[in-house]
Amino acid sequence: MPQGGNVTDVEQPEDRDPTPPGLRLVRDLINTLDVATGADALATADGLAAFTREHGLTGLEPAKPGLPELVRLREGLRAVCLAHAHPGTPVPPETAAELAGLLRRTPLTVVFDATGTAALEPVLPGGPGGPATGVTALTARIAAAVAAAAADGTWARLKACEAGDCHWAYYDRSPAARRRWCDMAVCGSRAKMRTYRARRSSRS
Repeated sequence: MPQGGNVTDVEQPEDRDPTPPGLRLVRDLINTLDVATGADALATADGLAAFTREHGLTGLEPAKPGLPELVRLREGLRAVCLAHAHPGTPVPPETAAELAGLLRRTPLTVVFDATGTAALEPVLPGGPGGPATGVTALTARIAAAVAAAAADGTWARLKACEAGDCHWAYYDRSPAARRRWCDMAVCGSRAKMRTYRARRSSRS
C-alpha cells in the first residue's frame, strides 16, 4: 500500500508480519515504488540505502549501471503479483520473457544443512551465504526466494493490489487466498464503490 495512505503488513511489528522471510525481499523490492505518489526509492540515494540496509545488501547505488535492470525486475515481479491477485489478468508474454532473461543469468547453487535438507542459495562473493554485492547478487537472492516459495506453495500468495492507483505488494494469508486488494477497508471499498456507481449510471 502506498506510503502516504493505508496501513499494511509491512508496517506491522515483525512478529505479526505474515510474509515468509524469503518473500519479504521480493515484496519490499516491488514496494520501492509508490504508484500513488510516484516516489521511487531506487531513484534516490537515501531510499536505496534504506532498502539495502534493511536487507543486508551492499554495492547498490543510483548511478550503478545495473539499476535500470533492477527496475525492470521490480516491474516484472509486480506484473506477476497482479496476476496472482486477479487470474483474469495474465502476465504479458513480453514481461514473462524479460523476467526469464533477467533471472536466467543469476548464479545459484544447491546447499545442504546438517539434517540433509537442500536449499537454493545465491553464489555470492566468498561463497554461499557471503555478503550480497550489487544487482547480480540481489537478483540471485530474488530468484532463490521465488524458487523456494514456488516449491512450498506460498508464491501465489504474494500479490499486488488490484487497485490501479495502488499495486502495492502484500502477502495474502486468507484461508482461500482470494484477496484482491492490499487493504479491503480502503482499496477494496473504493473499488466496490466505483463498481456500484458504474452500475447505477448504466441503469439511469
